[in-house]
Amino acid sequence: MVIFLILLGLLPSFAWLVFFLKEDERPEPKKMIAKVFMAGALMTIFVAVLQFSLQKIFVSFSASFFVFAVIEEVFKFLAVYLVVRKSRFFDEPVDAMIYMITAALGFAMVENIAVALNASNIQEAIGAMTLRFVGATLLHVLTSGIVGYYWAKSLVLKNQFLVIGRWPLIIKGLILASLLHMIFNYLILVSKEQILIYPTIFLIIIALFLFWDFEKIKNG
Repeated sequence: MVIFLILLGLLPSFAWLVFFLKEDERPEPKKMIAKVFMAGALMTIFVAVLQFSLQKIFVSFSASFFVFAVIEEVFKFLAVYLVVRKSRFFDEPVDAMIYMITAALGFAMVENIAVALNASNIQEAIGAMTLRFVGATLLHVLTSGIVGYYWAKSLVLKNQFLVIGRWPLIIKGLILASLLHMIFNYLILVSKEQILIYPTIFLIIIALFLFWDFEKIKNG
């Protein structure tokens, strides 16, 4: 039972990971993908500790909901930055998006496993993973993908000898990703339990822009 629930929790992340890796025309080494994926998973521990500590400061559940979104986006970025910043395999702009998405899926994997293990029965776990596949897991992919896009954009501009710092664009990406994460959290918060049409539409819109950005960086 426990093994089945763990495997069930792995499915959403691995399904999206396979999809995005197939989109990379020059695949990254599997060892690097594994390192970044596990770094993203490891960051959930630091995020959980920090969020638990901040719960005592933010009495309002809504306020903590928003602050937690910022924390998650920053730590997912750190998971990638600390692993790939000096790697010889981080050699083209699209790699920033690939690695950010990979770390996000590692992060989401731990969350999904926790949700699956906390389900009261298998049917509930399957239902939760189905929702998280097109919900929370996809959200992590999209927001981290946005950070990756701005990171990639900074590399493109650098290659074109345009004088611009890397960090202003990365920070811009983190701010935008955090805002989108916050909006999604708000839509979930105000949506009735069985009515998730607005969060779903919101994610679809972000996904369309992200896929367009991905193709632009990949072909640029």
